[in-house]
Amino acid sequence: MAIQHEPHQFYSVSSSVYQNWGSTASAVTIYINPVQPPVLPHPKPLTSPFRLMAPFLIPLLLLVLQNLIFINSQPSPGYSPSSSLSPIKFGEGYTNLWGPEHQTISPDQYSTTIWLDSNSGSGFKSINSYRNGYFGASVKLQSGYTAGTNTAFYLSNDQAYPGFHDEVDIEFLGNIEGQPYVLQTNVYVRGSGDGGDGQIVGREMRFHLWFDPTADFHHYAILWNPDEVIFFVDDVPIRRYARKMEAIFPERQMWVYGSIWDASNWATDNGRYRTDYRYQPFVGRYTNFKIGGCTDSASSSCQLVSSSPSGNGLSSEQYAAMEWVQKNYMVYYYCQDYTRDHSLTPEC
Repeated sequence: MAIQHEPHQFYSVSSSVYQNWGSTASAVTIYINPVQPPVLPHPKPLTSPFRLMAPFLIPLLLLVLQNLIFINSQPSPGYSPSSSLSPIKFGEGYTNLWGPEHQTISPDQYSTTIWLDSNSGSGFKSINSYRNGYFGASVKLQSGYTAGTNTAFYLSNDQAYPGFHDEVDIEFLGNIEGQPYVLQTNVYVRGSGDGGDGQIVGREMRFHLWFDPTADFHHYAILWNPDEVIFFVDDVPIRRYARKMEAIFPERQMWVYGSIWDASNWATDNGRYRTDYRYQPFVGRYTNFKIGGCTDSASSSCQLVSSSPSGNGLSSEQYAAMEWVQKNYMVYYYCQDYTRDHSLTPEC
């Protein structure tokens, strides 16, 4: 046994026992002698693979971090079509269409709230119809379980042309808790969404968003002119639907709508998750309404809102922003769905 008596000095301890035979008496002798301290091996320097690779790994990790930050930041399109228009009061441009008991208008008249419960949803419609224009609203969505719900802002003429209508959609498809909303853009032309021939032909492009749409208001807009339909999120173009042929491009007058309704049959994972009214009401909030359109009765001199600084198409900066969104956040594009019959979508 070795003990330490003072710093850096070690001693050995031993003992012996003496006992007289036939006697109960005994004696114990303890010996304490100084000894040399034990020699410990010198620690070897760290030569782990990580230490050897650190000079190479650290710059790589910094680059990955920079890319992650870039992916989650909103790109700049260099142009904001919404800035050319001032917000209007709800009653200046819209009126309730259905479910009035499920809609409220703010005291200043610039915002409206609609909701869905087990009794009804709600919707509103523009007072005028338009043959083209810019139509936008800022929307804040409900958080938590929203599967099966459809909160929408769109153009349509289904009341004027029942069974043979045109429609341009921005739809927010709810989801189960913890999963993101899906923003669906869609175009129906001349009854392709009515199923009169037993087929519904949509032209869907779906996205996740690069922000939480339940945390704050964000501006969503449709710009429709004789050559193209462009969908915007916070002035970032996310999709351009060009006029490639007359038969597949909406040309007739349309109205602007907003609504919230139960779309359990298809909205979330093809109907796998349905609206659960234990979480009701499901609320959609709209504000910052902007309309810059030519009504059906407007003269031919009516000025269109420009889609880009040049007034024609999108700029190179806008195209770069749109490609960024589609590369990082697009989750479905009908032209890339090879299970579909693309003889019905010749533009693909």
